Amino acid sequence: MKRLKLSTLGVLSALLVTAACSSETPKSGNPSASPASSSQPAESANPFGKYNPPIDITTVRSVDPGVKFVGSDTIENNEWSRLYKDQLGINLKYKWIATSGDEMTQKMNVMIASDDLPDFLAVSSIQLKQLIEAGMVQDLTSVYEKYAAPLTKKFMNEDGPEQLNSAKFNGKLMAIPNTNSSMDGASILWVRTDWLKKLNLPEPKTMDDVVKIAEAFAKQDPDGNGKADTFGLGLNKGIGGGGIMGLGGFFNGFHAYQGSWVKDASGNIAYGSIQPEMKNALLKLQDMYKNGLLDKEFGVKDGNKAGEDLVAGKIGLAYGAMWLPINPLQKGKDLNPAMEWKAFPIVSADSQPAKPAVGLPVVTYYVASKKAKNPEALMKMVNMFIEKGWGQTIEFETYFNTKEGIEAFKHAPFNAWSSRKNLDVHLSVTEALKSANTSKLNPEQQSTLDKVKAFNNGDNKQWNQARVFGEDSSFKVINQYVNNKLLQMNAFYGAPTKTMGEKKATLDKMELETLTKIIMGEPISAFDKFVEDWKKLGGNEITQEINEWAKSAK
Repeated sequence: MKRLKLSTLGVLSALLVTAACSSETPKSGNPSASPASSSQPAESANPFGKYNPPIDITTVRSVDPGVKFVGSDTIENNEWSRLYKDQLGINLKYKWIATSGDEMTQKMNVMIASDDLPDFLAVSSIQLKQLIEAGMVQDLTSVYEKYAAPLTKKFMNEDGPEQLNSAKFNGKLMAIPNTNSSMDGASILWVRTDWLKKLNLPEPKTMDDVVKIAEAFAKQDPDGNGKADTFGLGLNKGIGGGGIMGLGGFFNGFHAYQGSWVKDASGNIAYGSIQPEMKNALLKLQDMYKNGLLDKEFGVKDGNKAGEDLVAGKIGLAYGAMWLPINPLQKGKDLNPAMEWKAFPIVSADSQPAKPAVGLPVVTYYVASKKAKNPEALMKMVNMFIEKGWGQTIEFETYFNTKEGIEAFKHAPFNAWSSRKNLDVHLSVTEALKSANTSKLNPEQQSTLDKVKAFNNGDNKQWNQARVFGEDSSFKVINQYVNNKLLQMNAFYGAPTKTMGEKKATLDKMELETLTKIIMGEPISAFDKFVEDWKKLGGNEITQEINEWAKSAK
């Protein structure tokens, strides 16, 4: 697995990074309105209605030269383009295809300047806002209401209303979001349980436990080599967030939301990094740094470099993403089969539960230009992507991941993903392990089950699958978050505001420098100075703009 598949699309003056995850695999069956059998005209509002006569639809895209195809297929003629033609009556045509981000950016700038947009286009949130302000894209409100299939509408709201709402401006739906999963981004506490057992330590349930474990891992020679060469708690120079050893989950344990926007006591939106809860978290990190529990060189290590310490067995306690067992922890397991990591929920510093921060997972939006004569065709192609991945006519090995290992989903220009896909894999696999009943599993779930069983039978190469999807896994923790309604969504999910575009980079740099210095020993009064400066140097304007956005978004 790598659940997030990335491609790039540069639009206007920016480079757009699109995200997608591999789809759930198919089950047989026929939908109530079968795409294969539908031949009704567009005006019938059939989500899978076939155009007769067929219509031509234009778009543009960037394709990585490394993308592979089946046989002699190309990006212009492949399983998806044929599906659109045969079942929807849509002839998909590319005005041009770029092979790099720079080329894409240049072509897009020229195309927009000359008002020569294709029918449909993939854009970022910033670009969406710019195109709306320029009056170049259509309102898709009625298109969505009439043509979105029931399963599509479920996807659009499965992770909460924020994903669909992020495409709305003044109450109008101006784009179709490429939905993804916010829960997948929740922070997990990863612990070397083989070290816990060796040092006779309990599993972490509180922040005090985390600190005690970190101290033991740093000072009691958990690797048994007689050298003081291990650290207590891992972190990287970015400090916050998730990924590989980002401390977002640590801050969340103090009810602090660094880098995120939260509702304050008055109901207004406020920036989490300047709230007083940050102080206690920073003071604790400062104390841990002073006592040798943190890597003294964290300020020069990015996530990948810090991850090398995990692989080398120098760190046994880390906050991070659900996918850490896949990369980099599996590498450590390969080198040292005795290395054992377990996922735990993030812990709280007090009696209130810790709530992991999550953000809007939408990276890409699909728009219809003002000149598009059949805007509903965009919705139909999104419907088809979802249908072939999750519907009653799923065909995973044709349209998503083939038996030959080709990632066919990358050939589809318009897509959307289930926010619960990975969680559902975990739930299905663990249920099958208990019941031995595999009749309800789709092929992806069956494949994951086979890998988990292989690990249980001694195949260490499949350890990562067991620790992500198995019984003691990251998704076991995420399921707890979901069931207990603990996920803390970023209160701001709109396009960057005007002042953000002008000043956010400077403010972010100041924030990172301040947090780093405090952890390394600068007096906590530096935090108060940072808050004061942040407000004066553009933070107040950004806060005002975000609260104005919140009012218009209701």
